[in-house]
Amino acid sequence: MASANGTTVQKRIFPFLRNQSPGDKTMKALLGGKGANLCEMARLGVNIPAGFTITTEVCQEFYRVEFHWPVC
Repeated sequence: MASANGTTVQKRIFPFLRNQSPGDKTMKALLGGKGANLCEMARLGVNIPAGFTITTEVCQEFYRVEFHWPVC
């Protein structure tokens, strides 16, 4: 994904809604096991509550900066 100034920006939030999700089971390293499986179930049409998962990179950054959310 590219921003307006041409730099590459990594997607940090992956929503899931029945029959819709940009994530899938192959993204376990990025979304964690539970996040990847929720996205996959949503893609398959399983009746799960809509939600989102944040990437493992965001979680690591949260701990690295002493429990403050990184600026998106």
